[in-house]
Amino acid sequence: MITEIVLFRLPDGMSREDAIAKYRLSIPTWQANPDLIRKAFLFDGHSRRGGGVYHWKSMDAAKLGHGPEFQK
Repeated sequence: MITEIVLFRLPDGMSREDAIAKYRLSIPTWQANPDLIRKAFLFDGHSRRGGGVYHWKSMDAAKLGHGPEFQK
């Protein structure tokens, strides 16, 4: 198992509720990935950061878990 932490800058003006709504839209995609054990979403309004903590079955699964654009 491997844990991956991804952080990104939230758009200006994005509220916690906006972020949660966006995160909820992505849940079916993550649930469909058999190599993902668990994902937790992150939101920090003070630092304007969002992200996720992913628990993958293997390093290869983590590498394949995101598309090529993300991997750049």
